[in-house]
Amino acid sequence: MLRRVSTGTSLLAHGENMVWLMGGALAVCAVMVVGLLALVLWQGSTTFWPHRVERVELANHTVLMGEVTRRESHGDVHRRLLRTGNFERTGTHFEWVSDSDVANASEPEWVLVLERRAWGRFYGVPTEFRVDGRAIATGSEAAWTEFEKIHGGVLDRFDRRYHLQRDDYGALNASVERGRLHVLKVEREHGKDSAEYKKASAIFEGEQRAMDTQRAAIEDEMRTLDTENARYQLMMATAKGDTATIAVADIVRAYPPNKLSTGGRIGVYGSRWKEFLGGEPREANSEGGVFPAIVGTIVMTLLMSIAVVPFGVLAALYLREYARAGAMVSAVRIAINNLAGVPSIVFGVFGLGFFCYIVGASIDRAFFAESLPNPTFGKGGLIWASLTLALLTLPVVVVATEEALAAVPRSMREGSYACGASKWQTIRRIVLPRAMPGIMTGFILAIARGAGEVAPLMLVGAVKLAPALPIDGTAPYVHPERSFMHLGFHIYDVGFQSQNSEAAKPMVFTTTLLLITIIALLNVVAIRVRTRLRRKFVGGTF
Repeated sequence: MLRRVSTGTSLLAHGENMVWLMGGALAVCAVMVVGLLALVLWQGSTTFWPHRVERVELANHTVLMGEVTRRESHGDVHRRLLRTGNFERTGTHFEWVSDSDVANASEPEWVLVLERRAWGRFYGVPTEFRVDGRAIATGSEAAWTEFEKIHGGVLDRFDRRYHLQRDDYGALNASVERGRLHVLKVEREHGKDSAEYKKASAIFEGEQRAMDTQRAAIEDEMRTLDTENARYQLMMATAKGDTATIAVADIVRAYPPNKLSTGGRIGVYGSRWKEFLGGEPREANSEGGVFPAIVGTIVMTLLMSIAVVPFGVLAALYLREYARAGAMVSAVRIAINNLAGVPSIVFGVFGLGFFCYIVGASIDRAFFAESLPNPTFGKGGLIWASLTLALLTLPVVVVATEEALAAVPRSMREGSYACGASKWQTIRRIVLPRAMPGIMTGFILAIARGAGEVAPLMLVGAVKLAPALPIDGTAPYVHPERSFMHLGFHIYDVGFQSQNSEAAKPMVFTTTLLLITIIALLNVVAIRVRTRLRRKFVGGTF
């Protein structure tokens, strides 16, 4: 009797189960990434949409008024979260209201939402508009109409006063400080009894008298603007029937949410986005704009890239093209690979200790001795943050560059040598151009990691609120010694350090969306450059 021999093979032998496993893992990763981006996009893009305002009367005769920001259901229990504002009167920004406790709910026609420079939002019904303490418009509609006429001019005067104080007054104070430091420097170098010191002191005193005259003129103009703006007040009735006097100069934005059309809501939405992208933060960073953080993030990322790419490429070139294989080279490669796994906060501690306290302090002693004990470079700043993150991302650039150099065919090198080219000529004209797409890949990865790091920045330069931008219109235009704001640190600060946590939640998603967008745009620019290089040197792709 013959035995039949099976010629079939199992799925395990074909690896079908592993194919399904790898495909499933890829699908799970894709769903997680898409889900995260969708959540950030939805929460971030809807933050600034204006909602209708409800007036809620509870069974215990408590009256609340505000925007419904969230609804929850737990079995048969339904409740809503009202953003009630009026913090200086109520001591709270939000109130949970159970639907079973609501006796009556309505949407007042003329309720206004006032976004203020301090104390958060105010909800109420306008009753009067006053000029110099005298009512010139009575009633909700008349008061709102008069407010709309006046508010634009008040905002213009407030902006003028702000720029006078920050730019003109600040420039004068900076000039006085530079003159004072120059006199101290002359005293330190030549002595207090020298002719040079007397001459410098006389020049400084003359400049100071001229600047005192300019300062007095600026102060007079600021007082005039403040006096004019102080003339206008809006009287508001709260949900409890109390009357509040709101200075028009304290109002950033106002609108009647229950009377807005779709076009009006889009206008408020656009106005809030414009303020967010181009304005400065207020209310402990929970409201206002993030323009200083945008500038700080971009400038720091660019400086980090300028620092890390040349050193990373040179190190990789030496390791791949010049260094002889041996124990030392192997140890260096192991150290680079291990460096990639060091927690980022360790780099922050190193940056604080080495760059700030050693290098920065040495620079201060050598070039800014007259400013001591106030440090110039011996503290956290833009330059030290950039260099710290350059060290953090250096392994990424070195490894990617080494792999790109190894991918260049050996035949191209040999052909170059056969034509009489030297080793450096071969590297510069043959190897590097064809390895450039791979080098750009390391550059892209370095941007993606460095721009999103937060922990090291908390130690070497990022602050909650920076008094001045690290780049501006005054020489030398880029100020590497200044502290700066960063979008990643801003997310941490708003999300975990804000007094008004509920109001800060939407801002966290919006800032996250903005940070992702900026990193994506930087990566898109780098990818376009890499694509052009890849087309030019097809044989050098990586």
